[in-house]
Amino acid sequence: MFAFRVRNRVSIGESNYVWFDALTNYISFAGYDPKIDNYERQPQEFRDRWSKDTLQIIGKDILVPAHGIYWLIMLHAIGFPDAQMPQLLVHGWWNLGGAKMSKSAGNIIDPFVLIEKYSADALRYYLMSDIVTGQDADFSEERLIERYNSDLANNIGNLANRTLNMIGRYLPDRQLRRTEALFESQSPVAGLLHRLSQKEIARSVSYFKRDMDGFDISVANGMPINLTLYCNGVIEEAAPWNLSKQSGTESKTLLASVLYHIAETLRIIAILISPVLPKAAHGIFDQLNWKMELSGGEQRFSLADAEWGRLPDGHVVGKPVPLFPRIEGT
Repeated sequence: MFAFRVRNRVSIGESNYVWFDALTNYISFAGYDPKIDNYERQPQEFRDRWSKDTLQIIGKDILVPAHGIYWLIMLHAIGFPDAQMPQLLVHGWWNLGGAKMSKSAGNIIDPFVLIEKYSADALRYYLMSDIVTGQDADFSEERLIERYNSDLANNIGNLANRTLNMIGRYLPDRQLRRTEALFESQSPVAGLLHRLSQKEIARSVSYFKRDMDGFDISVANGMPINLTLYCNGVIEEAAPWNLSKQSGTESKTLLASVLYHIAETLRIIAILISPVLPKAAHGIFDQLNWKMELSGGEQRFSLADAEWGRLPDGHVVGKPVPLFPRIEGT
């Protein structure tokens, strides 16, 4: 427990402000030594746990004055420099029918019921996509179904399924062919692919990082959706089903390049959705047959790996398995 001075004799009726006691638990549990009044001389264990990157997630009702005023003053008073002030991420409320949820009102939503009904990924995606950080939002089961079907089933899931099916149908042994030769072509499709690999992916990853760093998760979730929409547009423009019927070398090269570009973009999409949709991200990697030993990373999903061109020439992908079965009206 954090130590603080009180008079040796405390009279009946005297008390300590509850937030003073509660707030100090944040540092006492981390190993703070109250006998040392300089942060730099604190035990290494504490400094490992408490740094400038410390993030405290709180509800908006306890921001002022407790966390936004008293807590920072207390830290300064015991020797914490400005650089070690915690970041405060303040969230709003999920309401129901415009009213705050509460046990007394009997309007509580049971997340476990929703997980059983729709899946953890469906609920997690809705909760992370349909609310703006710091603001309130109104919970709607109909909206959950709408976001799931639109963003996940119709876009990401459909793109993965149709791409892997086309690879199996049009490429021998499901083997990707990476070629840059087509960029010398004046084909509009070649232009779309060049823009995808040289601009759209880098921009989406950059915006994703910016938004996640700023805790704008609902905005960040839009980046993989944008890439999915772009890829679906490329497929419609390229019409692989028509290219496969043409015998010319350029048509075959273009077909192989379209499928490589979409498969590689799916790999990057999996990385971008992994914080919110880990099961689906693993599913995409599994279907792409993309294993950790191939990426050379220490973890399966890393934003550093969201760079164009990691899938090698000749890589063999797996078979499609539905990622997001549509939710029909209930």
